Amino acid sequence: MTNRGRLEQANDNAAAFWLAQARAHGWEFTVRPGFTAVRCARDAADTRRVVITRPYGPDGAEPLLAELADLLKEWDGERYLLEDPYGGIDLTGEGLEPTRAMAVMVREPDAPSVPARRPSARRDEAAGPVEEVSVAEVHGVEELAGLERVVVDGFPLEARQPWQRGVQFPPELLAEPGYRAWLGRVDGEPAAACMTYDNEETVGVYWVAVLPEYRSKGLGRAVLSAALLAQPGRVTTLVATQLGEPLYRQLSFVEQGVTRWWR
Repeated sequence: MTNRGRLEQANDNAAAFWLAQARAHGWEFTVRPGFTAVRCARDAADTRRVVITRPYGPDGAEPLLAELADLLKEWDGERYLLEDPYGGIDLTGEGLEPTRAMAVMVREPDAPSVPARRPSARRDEAAGPVEEVSVAEVHGVEELAGLERVVVDGFPLEARQPWQRGVQFPPELLAEPGYRAWLGRVDGEPAAACMTYDNEETVGVYWVAVLPEYRSKGLGRAVLSAALLAQPGRVTTLVATQLGEPLYRQLSFVEQGVTRWWR
């Protein structure tokens, strides 16, 4: 029997999110019993993405890694990023490096409602008046471009520097069923971003980002709260960075497992 709890649901959402991006970009992909892989191909430096979706079999991770090695050889993939939520893979001998352990977190449908708190974006009194803050769902290509810049510069994504419109998130992503996004603005300028993906079972949260000059003002909370309020009563999943984890716990996300990403 396949072990499928909240962790597996989170894995499945992550895999579905990457498959949506594969369709939007026109990339090759494969779905196997234990993993989903996407042949990201923006440029020669792009990484193949692999999401381990199920616990390893009775022989451990070795058969899965052998199958994956054959696939990457076929794809001519020397660069890839593998998400391992089960902690049993060690790829240091293959020249890969692990990220810090990150919590896979889930917010249950009966979690307390999210208060609609307005972010505090007041300037220092000597710098001028209170800034105007807004959060709205992304619907058009111009809004998507603003969100894309926030993600590329806010994380930052070094491989995507300098930001080029439509490279990280092409306009075709707007037509993908299940995809939604929110953009926070300060004085009309893009400042914070959040994406979600609904695979008809769970809602996954991705790319919560705030530009450096707007951090510590509640903007990350604002865009994530907007996403949660727009999709109430759903199982919601995410992978928490160390910086974002305290916020997610405040919003009733609970750790279900720990993942490492091997680059």
